[in-house]
Amino acid sequence: MKKSIEIDVGGETLKIETQRWAKQSNGSALLTFKDNVMLVTANMKDEAREGQDFFPLTVDLRENNYAAGKIPGGFFKREGKPSEREVLLSRMIDRPIRPLFPEGFLNETQVIALVLSADFSIDYDSLGIIGASVALISSTIPFSTPLAAVKIGRREGKFVINPGLEELGEMEMILQVAGTEKDVVMLEARGKEFGEDIFKEGLIVAQEIISNICAAQQELINPDKFEMEEDAEAKEIFNSIKEKYEDKLRDAIFTIDRDERKTKTKEINNEIFDPLKEAEEDTAKIGKYKAAVHHLEYEVFRKTLVERKKRNDGRDFDKVRDISIELGILPRVHGSAVFTRGETQALSTVTLGSEDDAQRMDMLYATDSPFRKFMLHYNFPPFSVGEVSFLRGAGRREIGHGSLAQRSIESVLPTEDKFPYTIRVVSDILESNGSSSMATVCGSVLALMDAGVPIDAPVAGIAMGLIKEGDEIAVLTDIAGYEDHFGDMDFKITGTENGITAIQLDIKIDGLSDEIIDKTLEDAKKARLFILEEMKKAIAEPAEKLSEYAPVILVMNINPEKIKDLIGPGGKTIKGLTAEYNVKINSEDDGKVTIAAANKEIGEKVKERIIEITQVAVMGKIYKGKITRIEDYGLFVEIFRGTTGLCHISELSNKRIANIQDENFRLGQEMEVKVIGIDKENKVKVSKKAVDSPSAPPAHNRDRNRDRDHRDRDRGRRNS
Repeated sequence: MKKSIEIDVGGETLKIETQRWAKQSNGSALLTFKDNVMLVTANMKDEAREGQDFFPLTVDLRENNYAAGKIPGGFFKREGKPSEREVLLSRMIDRPIRPLFPEGFLNETQVIALVLSADFSIDYDSLGIIGASVALISSTIPFSTPLAAVKIGRREGKFVINPGLEELGEMEMILQVAGTEKDVVMLEARGKEFGEDIFKEGLIVAQEIISNICAAQQELINPDKFEMEEDAEAKEIFNSIKEKYEDKLRDAIFTIDRDERKTKTKEINNEIFDPLKEAEEDTAKIGKYKAAVHHLEYEVFRKTLVERKKRNDGRDFDKVRDISIELGILPRVHGSAVFTRGETQALSTVTLGSEDDAQRMDMLYATDSPFRKFMLHYNFPPFSVGEVSFLRGAGRREIGHGSLAQRSIESVLPTEDKFPYTIRVVSDILESNGSSSMATVCGSVLALMDAGVPIDAPVAGIAMGLIKEGDEIAVLTDIAGYEDHFGDMDFKITGTENGITAIQLDIKIDGLSDEIIDKTLEDAKKARLFILEEMKKAIAEPAEKLSEYAPVILVMNINPEKIKDLIGPGGKTIKGLTAEYNVKINSEDDGKVTIAAANKEIGEKVKERIIEITQVAVMGKIYKGKITRIEDYGLFVEIFRGTTGLCHISELSNKRIANIQDENFRLGQEMEVKVIGIDKENKVKVSKKAVDSPSAPPAHNRDRNRDRDHRDRDRGRRNS
């Protein structure tokens, strides 16, 4: 049904219309905020696939180039595979809506968000989450809890609601919150070492706005929802398995030794499923047995953990697993570290490069620099969990984990003028049993310090979990695999000794109370400080020297007007230097030149050559030059490459020279001359006399008319 509402968000109007466009979709929402327009649709298949035991939800956001009046770059001139930003925004929408679908709903569902018009006065993650909520609640899909989101920035001690894309770089803290009318469902934060109190203040501001947006959506809820039928056979299967295997499963799950735990669990599964395979049961029935076993594991694990006040690996709730650190283990890379926490292990490597190695960002909106000079890539190979599968490119999970680690670290990196390198960090997960993204943060920081990158402070990360059974609550520090899989929360927090640098929260329940958030932040801070101490034992300060295999980068500044001389006709000069010395040279319009060389000796040689090519004459400075031309009125002396000065006949000697041809001057002859004049056209006058007899007064102004006559005659000769 077509409906329309308007909501005040930070003093601006957000207009939402349902079923105006894309009316064949099960649900559609058109959102307008200033000149930003987004269309979000929601659809589901009529029936679940036979034997399916998981909820197949797909969320895709696309930023169309036409939305900003742009034509795509590249050869094909049309949008291709989603960009990294589109993947992250798609994940941002998926994470808060997923836990609000009813348990047992397995119909394939798809949400698509299209940015149709963009003025960049707001980031599109908040609009996408609100649009997904409206499209779902207004459809027949079983989703009835309104959801909203807002981005809160903090600048100069004040909170800013939904800062525009161009303002994000000015913020001390950026907080993205999604929630229902009462509870937080998902949040992300990043910033420069902000405190827990500031974070909670921002959360209060966000919750008030979210509550208002959710309340306004109530009138858009479609009462005619898809009805889920109870599966009597599935219920009977679950009860029979519970009666027979509950105690065995409890014993297996809470076996402290991991290998023994896996063996016991495998034996139980074989005992349940081998008879089904021998009886050649259909896939639908086997799927119900799998779902029953999984649900029983869920119940047993959670109930037992809360009752025993112990985790299945024997730890207390606030205990961090054992940590070990190895540094500099790969001789040829520029920095390396292996960070192991429990049964999770990350190999982090650092590669340093020049400006040419920076990643060019093809984005819908323009930024101050289209290049990214810090990259962090996360890889999760199948052997890390003892599995066999294809090795493919980075998926959404890898991109998301890498982005979180990158946001966690980038605020402590040195400025470009202090460290002009492009930095690439790669984290390969060698072993995984929970919290691999936080191991990536710790390992990457250690590798950066091993590489000699002068970071402001070390950063550590911790993943916090939650088990909520009725009124019983267990907040878990440094969650492992079972706790992540069967728990209610994955609350990742990274930071230094002085404050938080990034937060990411995902939950599987309806929302989190303030009490749980406060407890989580408190325990996470203790754990973070503990891990930082362990990291300091391994390496307290960044290495003083870079690896001998790292390139040497020298930065110099030249006169911007001389850039054309450095480049040369058709790039001949700069290409020649690059080929001769096997270096990379980058120049900018403001005169900044960066040289990346194999070692400092080569870099200094290139720097000297560039100085020769681009230097400008300095008044009063003495140069050793060569005679390039002899005329009746004086000599033309090349004082350095590309710059020649006229030494008038009156400036050759203290004695009067009647005929210059009578003197023994010859082409190529070296002589020292002093710069005594530079006119508006940068024509240079030099004097040999001023060098031979410094006290003698300059004679270049004695007869200006004669000088002018000589210049006119010389110009006429050149033209002829």
